[in-house]
Amino acid sequence: MKSTFALMASAVVAAAALPVAAAAQTSVTIAETAPVVTLNVTETVEAAPDMATVGTGVQTRAQTAAQAMRDNAVQMDRLVAALVKAGIPKKDLQTSGINLSAQYDYSNRDGQPAGPRFIGYEASNQLSVKLRDIRKVGTLLDTMVEAGATNVNGPSFSISDPAPMLAQARAAALKTARAQADFYAQAAGYRSARLVSLAESNSGGQPPMPVMAAARFKADSAPATPVEPGQVGSSVTLTVQYALEK
Repeated sequence: MKSTFALMASAVVAAAALPVAAAAQTSVTIAETAPVVTLNVTETVEAAPDMATVGTGVQTRAQTAAQAMRDNAVQMDRLVAALVKAGIPKKDLQTSGINLSAQYDYSNRDGQPAGPRFIGYEASNQLSVKLRDIRKVGTLLDTMVEAGATNVNGPSFSISDPAPMLAQARAAALKTARAQADFYAQAAGYRSARLVSLAESNSGGQPPMPVMAAARFKADSAPATPVEPGQVGSSVTLTVQYALEK
């Protein structure tokens, strides 16, 4: 939980005089405001994740762009089919990027012409996969590699429905803000603190410091890739203002 505060007091006096034929009429408005304490309070509630997101895909190289794309399509179809067979519904598979680029060798070799040497085209197709049974993440990572995936990124763990956790974090943040406002009121010699404004921002069901790790795997008969989901947090930050009253 983090908090900052500022204490402010202001009084504004405005006067305007409007002359008339025989007399001057003056209107005076006086507005007074109590000191205001501004608080930024963050509370986080943690829980075990129930969903993981993994990035995967295939890369292929060929002498022509068309062949590189055809080879890539064949491998990607094989990867998608394997994931569907493993129980991943199509709605949890999403293409995140398709790239095609020429590849050059920039190294200088004896007997070779100077300058970059064209070596072919590289095609890549990246896929974002949602895994709703995190007990099977390690097994599914291995399934991806066995089906031809050449890269894996993640997993990134999250909560599919962070609303209950956000409600807990919200209540805790408001309670903390109230306690701090009462403390400042008493410390400054005021009777009470009255809430005058409130604003919220939140981050639901995500790792406090998400880390995406890229890795290349070898498919063999070893046990499933070990995965530790840990816990993820849902955070609520409240910006509140309390007026201090005598």
